[in-house]
Order: sequence, then structure tokens, then C-alpha cells
Amino acid sequence: MAEERGREHLALPDPATHFSDWYTEVILRAGLADYSPVRGCMVIRPYGYALWENMQALLDARIKATGHKNAYFPLFIPESILRKEAEHVEGFAPEVAWVTAAGQEELEERLVVRPTSEALIGTMYAKWIQSWRDLPVLINQWANVVRWEKRTALFLRTTEFLWQEGHTAHRTEEEAREEVLRMLEVYRDFVETELAIPVIKGKKSEEEKFAGAEATYSIEALMRDGRALQAGTSHELGQHFARVFGITFQDMDGERRYVWQTSWGVSTRLVGAIIMVHGDRKGLQLPPRVAPIQVVIVPIWRSDEELALVRETVERVQRALCGVVRLEADWSDQRPGWKFNEWELRGVPIRLEIGPRDARAGSATVVRQDTRCEPGGPIKESVPLDGLARRLPELLQEIQAAMFQRALAFREARTRSVDTLEEFAASLAAERGFLRAHWCGDRACELRIKEQTGATLRCMPLDAPPEAGQCIVCSRPSNARVVFARAY
Repeated sequence: MAEERGREHLALPDPATHFSDWYTEVILRAGLADYSPVRGCMVIRPYGYALWENMQALLDARIKATGHKNAYFPLFIPESILRKEAEHVEGFAPEVAWVTAAGQEELEERLVVRPTSEALIGTMYAKWIQSWRDLPVLINQWANVVRWEKRTALFLRTTEFLWQEGHTAHRTEEEAREEVLRMLEVYRDFVETELAIPVIKGKKSEEEKFAGAEATYSIEALMRDGRALQAGTSHELGQHFARVFGITFQDMDGERRYVWQTSWGVSTRLVGAIIMVHGDRKGLQLPPRVAPIQVVIVPIWRSDEELALVRETVERVQRALCGVVRLEADWSDQRPGWKFNEWELRGVPIRLEIGPRDARAGSATVVRQDTRCEPGGPIKESVPLDGLARRLPELLQEIQAAMFQRALAFREARTRSVDTLEEFAASLAAERGFLRAHWCGDRACELRIKEQTGATLRCMPLDAPPEAGQCIVCSRPSNARVVFARAY
């Protein structure tokens, strides 16, 4: 961080009034990522990549626990393979990057830099699947993809980004549908449990579904600026790609049939979600379960004698907490106040202050960073050194739960029900958030709402209670409310 020390403790932009500027500044100053010389691309720095690795490990364990196995498929897709599926190609055409030459020679066939892998994986599944005994095929890959975005933002929308994409093939439609909803629930559990972000599970409209899918389901989260973020998707592909790529199997009765397929994925935009849901005017607030550093020790001393005493105590604490929490001690030559600001900016959940007085008393001052912007400042407590190994994990759990509840309370406060298009527009103009409204299911009504208000239909919640009403556009009958918002 030394190269940034000329500016990193200047006040951040106010997220209440300059949310976009605040978001970018937090990422740059906290050392999560930086801009690349390649337009629209980012360099994920070690601190940001450690955060992604923690997220990846927790989600990967969940994916494997449901019976999926990891594989890897090439980055390049021949044009002839991609063009087999017209709707899929049309959906991605504006974002596709092409490879046309190798060295000094033009390629005989252009290659696509993968925007997603359905076409290539479908080609391989057609080779691998012959019998009902080969099913189901449950494969996931962790990879990078390229989509030539015109407007980019760090983590949220970049030309190249990291993700996982699951691709499965099943004997029956029922099995495939169960898979789609199973993985949607895996995503919900991961995002809510590990990232402390509440989400809504729901089905996308025909207008918003994935190109080539029969149905798309998503989890939707609300950011602190009142905009929605699609945090993960799970697609029911039906037999569409199977027919295009000839993925058939001999069934139990001897007949050849097409498989039923799914795909599902989340990406590094979840890092952006963490920043936007939990961050505050002082910087990041990272959920303890995924924070690269859960506890930072800030030693405090004035003389060489005090330094020796404090160092001995800090080393004792580090030995006791090894394997208990992810820990770092800051021995830099900066003033304590500078260090406090630095680690607040970087979102470390707990600060442990150890000075001469603490060392002599056999204790440490524990500062809970999720309370730092509350009236009266952060909650502090003095904990005996031999009690830290018990107290710190407890406190991290409390912080994780409190962060989720705070985000949930914010979402509930920013979720409103409206009954007319005029009320919809006025409510959204006054304050962004989730709007629950009746919709008849007609694409024309959905597009009119989008054109007049800038809001899109985020999802039709799976747990929405039946409620008779009238579409806010055309007044035709509606059986339940759906969720709209302006979105990233």
C-alpha cells in the first residue's frame, strides 16, 4: 500500500451523495483491485484475490457436496460451434470478442473468446453421453470469461471477469428442474450465510431470461444506493441445446432421447455486492467468514523498553490464535491513529490493540469494527489474553449475524408495495429500492414500466403469497406481486 499513502486517508466521497465515486475509491484505496491497461479490464490485487479465494472455497465445497465435479474447458470456441444456436448467438453478439489471426497468419475459422460455455460444453457432452447410465452429468468449472462491455465498473461489469459455471445433463425434465432449484438454493444459502447479504429467490420474466433458456431463476440483492444486483442465476435449458448439438442417449426402453440440461453461475460481481451492501463512510466492512484478515493486531509503544514488552505479548497472542482466526500484526512505523484508519478502510472485522498497559495487565483491547459508525463510536472490550481464543470466534459470529440483520433491515425499509403506475414512478423517484407491484405477465406492460421509470422486473419471487390484484399498466388480473427495481 506504500505507493498510495499520499492520499488514502483523505476523506472518502460520501456514499449517501456520491455512491459511485465512493465505491470506486474504496476499491482502489483498500487495495482490492486496480485498472488494467486493457480497456474495461481490472487487475485483482492480492487483498481482493484473497477475498475471492475465500468465497470460492466456501462455494466450491457446497457445489461438490451436491455431487458436482470440477473440470476445465478451453477459452476459445470455434465460430461454427457457437453459430449452431441462433438465439444464444444473438443474445451475446454485441459482447463477443473474436480471434482472427495467430502470429502472422489469418485463421481459417474465427474463434470466440468464451462469453459463456454452453456451446462448447454441449459439443463435448454429445461425445460423452451415450446411455441413460451416463446420466446425470454434473460438471462445474471455475474460469474466466470475456464480454466486451461498453460501460464497465470494477467487479460489477468488466470485459473479463472470473466466475464458476455449472453445466448438467439429465435423463428427465423433472430431474433437470430439481437441479435448477437446488443450485438456486445453494446460491441463496451461500450469499446469505457467508456474505451476510439477504436475497430474493425468483423466476425471471421472458424478457429478462438467459438467451436460449426455457426459464431463468435468480437471486436478487439490494445495494445501499437502492439499486438491485443480480447476484446469481440458474437456468433451465430444457432440450434446446441438446437438439442443436445432438446430445442424445439410449433410454431404459431402448429409445434414443435428448437430454435435459441446466446451467448456473455466479461471478466476481459478488465482491462488488459485499462492498456495496456493507461498506460505509469509513471504507469496507467485510463479513468475517470471507474476510482475508479477521483480526488485526495494532501494537502501541513509545520507547524501546515498551516495544520489547509489547512485542513479546503480541507474539504470545499470535501463537495462541494461530489456526483460530485469520490474523495479522501491523508493525509498520506509522502512528496508531494512521493504522486504525488503514484497517478500518480495509474492512477488517476486529482490531486488537495491545499497548504497555495491556501487556502488563495480561489483556488486550478488542474493537468491534461493525459498530464504528454508531453513536458513541465502536464497541470496545478488554479481554484477558488467555480468553482471546474463545472470545474472538464468538465475536466474529456475532458480527456476521449483525451484518446480515442490518442489511435485511435496510432491504425491508426500502421495499414498498405500489398499486398504480403513477404511484410506482413517484415512489421510485423519491427513493430507490424494491417495488412490489402487480403485473399481468404481458411483455408490453413490462417494457412500458421500464421505458417510463428505468426499472426492470427483477424476478417473480418463489415465495410470493397469492394475492389478487390488477396490473399497474393495463389493469388486467394478476395473481401475485412481482419485484421491480433499477439495477446494475
